Formats: sequence, structure tokens, C-alpha cells
Amino acid sequence: MALTLTSTSFQDGGAIPKQYTCDGEGRSPELRWSGAPEGTQGYALIVHDPDAPRGDFTHWVVFDISSGVREFPDGAAPIQTALEGSNDFGKVGYGGPCPPPGHGPHRYVFEVYALDIHNTGLGEGASRQEVERKIEGHILDRAQLTGTYERW
Repeated sequence: MALTLTSTSFQDGGAIPKQYTCDGEGRSPELRWSGAPEGTQGYALIVHDPDAPRGDFTHWVVFDISSGVREFPDGAAPIQTALEGSNDFGKVGYGGPCPPPGHGPHRYVFEVYALDIHNTGLGEGASRQEVERKIEGHILDRAQLTGTYERW
């Protein structure tokens, strides 16, 4: 069984509702993953916008998620059961979709990684690049969920 990532907040390929964006409450959507491979010790989650004008923009980094955690409820950020990294807004935690007005729809890719480690050795506020370097070689499987958002 392959790792899967789903949400009751939006469907894969569908629009992300306003309450999860900078135009709404900016709260994190519900996320749920299942089908982790044998040997999974932990997870990491990265949310990014590959359509940002200045390149791939990081919205959320969560790491050192224990293998017993399989979901984040709606509005879970800040996460109490893991560490959160810095986003490209210059803050620690979740930063909702906020594309430039009139720039067209952007894709927001939510990626969960099943890892053969639980602890990366990094601290709160680590960058996406630091987390990606630490989990490299430890990824057993990964799943993604993509939503879209556009501002007028």
C-alpha cells in the first residue's frame, strides 16, 4: 500500500477555500495521511507554491512528526506534536496561500514524507532546505496533495 495524503478541507486539484489563505483566517487545512511503509519512524511535511513569481515559495515546514501522528486537524497550526520550520514569509509556522492579485491561479503542493528516522536533530525554525538535507536518504515514501488559489 502506498502512502496517501488527503484532506477534508479541499480535494486534490481543487480550489483551496478562502479561510486557509491570507484573504481569510489563514488557518491550516485538515490533512490526513495513511499507508506508510513498514519501518516508518516519522514524517515531515512541506507545503510550497511552485508558481510564485520569484521561484518556489515555501508556505509550511513541519518535521520530527512521530510515526503515531497521522493527521493534523483543521486549524492545527501551530503544531504541538512536532517542530515547525521557517516559511518564506519570514515566520515560523503555516503561511496560507497568498499569490499576487491578477497573477492567475497558483498550485499549492502539500507533500508528506514517510521517514526511517524520527528526529532530524534540527530545532524549531529550521529552513526548508535544512530539513530537506536532513531527510535526504531517509525517505521511504512520499505523497502529495495539490490545491489551487487565485486572487483577483
